[in-house]
Amino acid sequence: MFADKKIAFIGPGMMAEAMIGGLVRKKVAPPENLLVSGPRQDRVDQLQQSYGCVPFTQNGEAVRQADVVVLAIKPQRMEVVLEELKGLVPPKALVLSIVAGAPVERISSFLDHDIIVRAMPNTPAQIGEGISVWTAAESVSSDQKELAREILSAFGQEVYVAEEDFLDKATALSGTGPAYVYLFMEAMVDAGVHMGFSRRIAEKLVIETVRGSVNYYDRRDDSRHLARLRNQVTSPGGTSAEALYYLEKAGFRTAISRAIWAAYERSVALGRGKANTKIPK
Repeated sequence: MFADKKIAFIGPGMMAEAMIGGLVRKKVAPPENLLVSGPRQDRVDQLQQSYGCVPFTQNGEAVRQADVVVLAIKPQRMEVVLEELKGLVPPKALVLSIVAGAPVERISSFLDHDIIVRAMPNTPAQIGEGISVWTAAESVSSDQKELAREILSAFGQEVYVAEEDFLDKATALSGTGPAYVYLFMEAMVDAGVHMGFSRRIAEKLVIETVRGSVNYYDRRDDSRHLARLRNQVTSPGGTSAEALYYLEKAGFRTAISRAIWAAYERSVALGRGKANTKIPK
């Protein structure tokens, strides 16, 4: 599908690299059709050496040649970059944005272009195991939706949603989700060290416990409700019951829920162009 189409990545960060790497490894697009642009020559040259893509330091030069433009820039830089690109995106090109919190309407207004897909991947995309939630503007054709789907599938799974509001919710749940998981794991490791394990052994125990728990969930054929699996390891009056009692008493569920909601509100605020908001109490 991409044999004769060029994809320009604006922003040469880690997520752009994950996307480029996935496209190359899965042979979705030839490396010479992948254009990558950023302000640092050494960074784009590094991506060229690693994947064979074509480097640029002028965003406009890359965009003018593109059939698909991937916006992989930080939200704080979005306005500056989009102002630079206004009027340069080819009329029939698809713009695929992974900018956190940036709504389709705002991107369209800056670029004066309405063929836009908005997506929210997460960091496991860097090893080909991410998940992306995405939506498309009305002007995006069915063929262009398939282009977007194939790009997003190159570095993990994808979920299409019709309502754009779910992108901010996905940002809070799956986009930011790895940070919650790592904090939880870090707390478990610290507890292990406090009990006397070396940090190396504590980390191994925690990492393999989390990995095994997810794999066990995936491989079950019967009802996979998480509460049922939790109950399987919670004997009455046992160690799990005691630990879970204290987690519930400490407001564990409420803290997670409030954190995700705060991330959702932050994503919405970024979409409105608010660089700073008060920290929720």
